[in-house]
Amino acid sequence: MRVAFISPNYPPEMPEFTRGLAEVGAEVIGVGHDPVEAMPPALRRHLAGYVRVPNVLDLDSAARHAAPALWRYGVDRVECLWEVGVELAARLREDLGVPGQSSEDARAFRDKAIMKDRLAAAGLRVPHNARATSQGEIRDAAERIGFPLIVKPIDGAGTRDTWRVDGADDLEGVLRRVAHLPELSVEEYIDGDELTYDAVSVDGEPRFDSVAQYHPRPLISRTQEWVSPAQIVLRDPHIPQLEDAVAFGRRVLRAMGMGTGFTHMEWFRKPSGEIVFGEIAARAPGGRLVDQMNYANDFDVYREWARVACWRSFDAPIGRRYHVACVFKRAHGSGRIRRIEGLERARNKLGAMLVVEDLLPIGAHRRDWRQTLLSDGCLIARHPDYRTAIDAMGVLVNDVRLFAE
Repeated sequence: MRVAFISPNYPPEMPEFTRGLAEVGAEVIGVGHDPVEAMPPALRRHLAGYVRVPNVLDLDSAARHAAPALWRYGVDRVECLWEVGVELAARLREDLGVPGQSSEDARAFRDKAIMKDRLAAAGLRVPHNARATSQGEIRDAAERIGFPLIVKPIDGAGTRDTWRVDGADDLEGVLRRVAHLPELSVEEYIDGDELTYDAVSVDGEPRFDSVAQYHPRPLISRTQEWVSPAQIVLRDPHIPQLEDAVAFGRRVLRAMGMGTGFTHMEWFRKPSGEIVFGEIAARAPGGRLVDQMNYANDFDVYREWARVACWRSFDAPIGRRYHVACVFKRAHGSGRIRRIEGLERARNKLGAMLVVEDLLPIGAHRRDWRQTLLSDGCLIARHPDYRTAIDAMGVLVNDVRLFAE
């Protein structure tokens, strides 16, 4: 089995998926625009070959450069788990005649208007929305949909360039902020809790699925520097309280024409109990959620996704053992990290519950919190009891602080 894997080195979790492919017996041919010589040896040892293209983000150019080389390699699969590369993967599959998601379906997973049209046609509740390519169209959509609303890129990932708009005056400021974007989605603002439904599927049927809840909603975390973004992967989504959510997520997969691979869906639970779709991507989640799934089940989903991609089999026992909380920390101040307070206290309180300490070291430059969810590092704790896991998350949010100067 020879697998072309687009962008094996980025985002940060991609080397783990590359490792997974190699460990299930695949010869991995990396495709990317970075020089392979600059990649870490721990990644390079899992690559059987590498095709460098001028720019992975330029669909036509990347496909034109990569297809002949991959043809010579004789690849059996083309995979990508970086959202901006899923359409390139689909194009290369069609060029090379290998199985997998089509360009039409890949576009539906990227274009939020097409995505929501598919789901609305299947009878699923989606936010009222409109496509807009000009300031006039945004204003018209806002008048039809009403405030508050959300303005975001039509094919964005995460919450970058995503704005809540509470009124007409607010809209004018947002219009200036999104003027660089050629096409936008204007959507009804959904008030409620925000959660995920993540799945590894074979022919659209989940072989493994997981639900996580954000604390607070990502849009709040992306606009308030003082927040420590947190998220908890729930021990088992197959409980009565989530039965409707799991059924909703599986209906979404069918309506989207999902085949084999990883998906990351976000959805809302309104105070009334109603479920409303957010968005879905044909990729694994970022922000350490895959690591949390591993800690929840004591398995390796990086490897099991690879097994599904290559052999259509998910072999690991699914433990459903722990609720797993992850907290991202942001340093107070700017410049270099000078001290970390409260970590020893958190260790003493949590003991063996604290399974990951991955904070920037003293002396490192703090990161730009606007550009990365990973912030200045994270802490992960787990426990079989939900309330205990939530309390542990609170300890990591409130007790641990980083300071930069």
